Amino acid sequence: MESNTENNVKQQQPAQRIQIYPPTTTGVSPFWIAKYERDAKKYWDQFYRRHQDKFFKDRHYLDKEWDQYFSGSGRKVILEVGCGAGNAVFPLIATYPDVFVYACDFSQRAVNLVKAHKEFNETRVSAFVCDLTSDDLGKHISPASVDVVTMIFVLSAVSPEKMPLVLQNIKKVLKPNGYVLFRDYAVGDLAQERFSTKDQQISENFYVRGDGTRAFYFSNEFLTSLFKEQGLDAEELDFVVDMSEGMAVEMFGALTNDTEVIEIELGGCDIKIKVLSKEYQHTCKSTGLMLWESARLMAAILARNPSIVAGKRVLELGSGCGGICSMVAVRSASIMVATDGDRTALELLNQNIISNLRPPFLTKLVIKKLEWGNRDDIDAIKAMNNEGFEVIIGTDVTYIPDAILPLFSTARELISSNKSAEKDQAPALILCHIFRRVDEPSLLSAASRYGFRLVDKWAKGSPNNESQSLISSWFPENNFEEHIPTSALNIMYFQLD
Repeated sequence: MESNTENNVKQQQPAQRIQIYPPTTTGVSPFWIAKYERDAKKYWDQFYRRHQDKFFKDRHYLDKEWDQYFSGSGRKVILEVGCGAGNAVFPLIATYPDVFVYACDFSQRAVNLVKAHKEFNETRVSAFVCDLTSDDLGKHISPASVDVVTMIFVLSAVSPEKMPLVLQNIKKVLKPNGYVLFRDYAVGDLAQERFSTKDQQISENFYVRGDGTRAFYFSNEFLTSLFKEQGLDAEELDFVVDMSEGMAVEMFGALTNDTEVIEIELGGCDIKIKVLSKEYQHTCKSTGLMLWESARLMAAILARNPSIVAGKRVLELGSGCGGICSMVAVRSASIMVATDGDRTALELLNQNIISNLRPPFLTKLVIKKLEWGNRDDIDAIKAMNNEGFEVIIGTDVTYIPDAILPLFSTARELISSNKSAEKDQAPALILCHIFRRVDEPSLLSAASRYGFRLVDKWAKGSPNNESQSLISSWFPENNFEEHIPTSALNIMYFQLD
């Protein structure tokens, strides 16, 4: 066995700090594990319907890395497993005039993309749909007829328990002196470390992405055992492994442009912001690089009801990179401070604010780093406003249980202590969120501990929404349907005891 496994990722231990994403993972439920397995083909079909042939870069590095396996006298027969849109197929037939490529994928859309390619030629390429965990390769390829099998970032998409079935299928068509060229994700690479912050683990080293596709992270020991158990050992084939992070970057061309623009229409306050592209959200630790449903709703409420913040000192907790609530509120507030604990989110937030606001609003909106419970961060914000804030807003900041007490503790230190007889004029903490891992009783308990009491609340479709309540008055007669993407959204309005 020849192994050129690389590990260029330097492990860095993150500093301990409160974030609004979970530090541990509870994993994927049995129901969803079964669904992801059952619908695996559907998720990859959706992937190729969305991205067509634009997501992966053509693999022109293959001849540089593995030329000795493709070149030589005589016609070579190659099987490209998981061919996708043909990003390996067409560079191979362009570089090696004598090769013939069998290209299979279990996504019909992927195979259709191969056949629609301008360089597709049936005398050079045979493309077909095949699920190697259940279909027989022998129906498409003669036994012991393939010189080289390429498996590039494909076996990782298969459930570990079904990987032996894939290798058994391949072994049927591989010549006795054939080669398997393998490249895939390695245990410990950066993407796996990012998965550890989300509830996306299916089993050991096996995860689901945000789009429903899956990824397994291999160790050399696991691979060696897996192949040897199927009778594919160093005496029968040359097993080439390269699982470096660098090759993953080479494979994914879109990594150099990992943001997308979202347009939010708020009636006179329309905003365009850059956020992390959906394709990369599953590998990112910071939830602050995304736009959440609650921020859309709260921004729409502030746009329609500027009196909520008019003339007031306003602070947003966990603004993230979007900061759309702050960008709306600054038009009416006397002071507007947008905060987040993630420096990357703050950098993108600064870009979004500059691209959307003009003076005087641009100069009035201040960005500050704030990790909840961090003494230095809290004191820095107090120094710029020693009177405290009359309105504090937080959207989807109640996700992680360990962050709830620091959240209310920080809000208590920064909120104004001035009280008013009018309920809608007294200093307030407004939280808009979906209940996920923290329920309402837990929030109320933490709020009470730091001197907050719940004055009003609202939930989409709740029969308890009173037409005369403070929050209900924020909504027009059409119930804001276009700004409420999910019925699970809630708003809680707190004031000091």
